[in-house]
Amino acid sequence: MSDSPDGPEHLDHVARILRAWARERPDLDVRPLGVIGRLHRLAGHLTDRLLVVYRRYGLGEGDFDVLAALRRAGEPFERAPGELAAYTMVTTGAMTKRIDRLERGGLVTRRPSADDGRARVVALTDAGRELFDEAFTEHMRNERSLLDFLTPEEADQLERLLIRWLAGFEGPRPPRGEP
Repeated sequence: MSDSPDGPEHLDHVARILRAWARERPDLDVRPLGVIGRLHRLAGHLTDRLLVVYRRYGLGEGDFDVLAALRRAGEPFERAPGELAAYTMVTTGAMTKRIDRLERGGLVTRRPSADDGRARVVALTDAGRELFDEAFTEHMRNERSLLDFLTPEEADQLERLLIRWLAGFEGPRPPRGEP
């Protein structure tokens, strides 16, 4: 742990916590808190900034995720509710609530599947696609501005590190369509 060149009064929040723990528990290696604590704080800041854009379009984070999963599907911009739940990593119950809300807003529709009349398909409406495309354009500008705190080289390096670290938790994924 190193001090800021301007002195200890300019340490970030996590650095101050690290100093206190080093003083109180010198028997423990508290350095992991430096990485994990800063990532946790950064995640909160990023989420706050991302939500600003979603709210401008009357969307919540979950709504945005559903619309994004449908838009990424390509023509005809539809998926089964179970697929949407898997792509957005929520339960099917939570997905039903999101779809209900988006359907009330006229952004998606539900219809029986052509392959299995008992199954349902969720599709983007024209209004949903237009709203999402506009929101996504602003979302990408917003994400770009958030990365502007780093140089392009730093952003590339950070991405490589995050890919490696995340793989430790999630492991490699099989190609689409394979078990």
